[in-house]
Amino acid sequence: MQAARGASLNPSDQADPDPDRRRVDTRLVLAGVALVAYAADLGTKQWALSALADGDIPVLGDWFTFHLTFNPGAAFSTGTDFTIVFTALAMVAVVVVLWLGRRVASTGWALALGLLLGGVGGNLTDRIVRPPEPFHGHVVDFLMLPNWPVFNIADVCINVAAGLIILQTFRGINLDGTREGAEDAAGEDSGAAA
Repeated sequence: MQAARGASLNPSDQADPDPDRRRVDTRLVLAGVALVAYAADLGTKQWALSALADGDIPVLGDWFTFHLTFNPGAAFSTGTDFTIVFTALAMVAVVVVLWLGRRVASTGWALALGLLLGGVGGNLTDRIVRPPEPFHGHVVDFLMLPNWPVFNIADVCINVAAGLIILQTFRGINLDGTREGAEDAAGEDSGAAA
């Protein structure tokens, strides 16, 4: 009788009523987060270049300081002779995130990829446009904690994105919003019903 009314007892039949709309919504989340992260990174770097030109600004004593530095390498200033390699890797990362973003239908993945895109894009912009020359530019860093490399907002976004990606992976959530094993369970349920 329920089947006659159009209701379904099988959870696999109760899919998202409009998956295309959900995909558009999550893409908008990805784009919005990426733009906000990118703008925040570039804006704070511009602020640091002007406000810290005359020296450091202590925020919380020796624990947290605004300290302007220019990093040609990666974290902990490693690989300073390979700036062009980091530029190329960042370009590849941007392309990969944009390619993956076409399939995203999970809000968690959209947040992660948006933060990653904004963060990588912010540091890539430094590498492309800042001195000493295009594609060899040094990244502006200005957030300093004790016994830690100086970093910026882009680095924060990249690390938060990495945490969200790990979380989504452990939760078994795919880019399209489905859960790992959900397809197998749905197949077993429909096989048992038959």
